Amino acid sequence: MFSLPKIPPMRRVIGLMSGTSCDGIDAAAVMISGSGSTLRADLEHFVCVPYSHETREKILRASEMTAPEIAVLNFTMGELFANAALQLMSEMQSENFDAVACSGHTICHLPKENATLQIGEIAMIASATGLATIGDFRVADVAEGGQGAPLVPYADWCLLRSRSTPRIIQNIGGIANCTVLPANCELADVRAWDTGPGNMILDECTRILTDGEKQFDEDGVLAAQGKPDESWLRELMHHEYFFRPPPTSCGREEFGAEYSRNFASDGKKRGLSTPDILATATMLTAHSIAHSYEKYAADLLKGNNCEVILGGGGAFNPTLRKMLQARFAPHRVLRHEDFGIRSDAKEAIAFAILAHETLNGAPSNVPSATGARRAAVLGKIARGH
Repeated sequence: MFSLPKIPPMRRVIGLMSGTSCDGIDAAAVMISGSGSTLRADLEHFVCVPYSHETREKILRASEMTAPEIAVLNFTMGELFANAALQLMSEMQSENFDAVACSGHTICHLPKENATLQIGEIAMIASATGLATIGDFRVADVAEGGQGAPLVPYADWCLLRSRSTPRIIQNIGGIANCTVLPANCELADVRAWDTGPGNMILDECTRILTDGEKQFDEDGVLAAQGKPDESWLRELMHHEYFFRPPPTSCGREEFGAEYSRNFASDGKKRGLSTPDILATATMLTAHSIAHSYEKYAADLLKGNNCEVILGGGGAFNPTLRKMLQARFAPHRVLRHEDFGIRSDAKEAIAFAILAHETLNGAPSNVPSATGARRAAVLGKIARGH
């Protein structure tokens, strides 16, 4: 029988993350101490290992695969995650790690059906690295009646809560999600949900409209040259997802390839240029985030001192940041870098924190965010050598 190790004063964990953008695997080496309100985490090294075009296409069509194809892809992804961890260890010239945390890659997320599926076999990672590997974090929350997402709020609370300043932590990956941290909040005070599309529609439309020449609108350059179609935007905001009260989570089922193909096609039918379509897609992300705050976080926006802290790939898009700042003035729109945290490494750090707490035997879901009946220790453990 596998027993949990004695809690050390510090633990060095490799966090592995693959998000809905399907651009690659983020690997972060994180030194972590404490637990809960005393937890501290410091990033030591970070690397992003991009997916090959072939792998990315396989991941994107995973929902259409047969069971045998998914089984093969599960082990393929496990090998890719393992290789990312090994690359990180090689670059650091160190094998002195305590554990690996793997988010897995979500290929199906059905919160209404109380079901979710992540692939990336953790036994492959444990075998390749020799380290205890913790993965499949979402299912324990789902078993408790939760949506299994979002899971980052626990790390947000540990790292970014403030005694005096209310904060909204906004991650903008493929999907956008927020964590609401009232001033001087306890974990039970935290709220969190997916606000809707992040970069997913913008990235896919960029690929479609440039015939694959560009994989994303780097620095928001193309969108900056266009003008959002305001009347179309009002129509887009009638999507049923924007009327679901938290706790809510979404994914490619709502805003994936089919939605993006229709988005690009509808833009052309309206006679819009490529920059105009991409400007509208960017504004949809900004508008849906603001709409979500106005409906479900209005208490934090009453004063003038709320801080909106951006993370994820969207934090590097100046056009999107400008749109968000215009919506939230006079509140400040900041980035994780303003707090000494790399935006692109944040989610990998978060999963490292979840794995650390799993090894501590401590719950790390946030029931007020996921809708779970109770707190739960997350993840499954594959033993190393």
